Amino acid sequence: MARKSTDARQIVTMQCTDCRERNYSTIKNRRNNTTRMELRKYCSRCRNHQVHREVR
Repeated sequence: MARKSTDARQIVTMQCTDCRERNYSTIKNRRNNTTRMELRKYCSRCRNHQVHREVR
């Protein structure tokens, strides 16, 4: 089912800060969280837990 354009939640892509590989996608509420998200996730290319940042 398609999302509404007025929906507060949007799909964002997470990118590894070391190798720049885009590994994850997640949903965030753009009204509550206006800054870019940062999460420590496992990177399969680096084979380590790295900080992943939101890509626009």
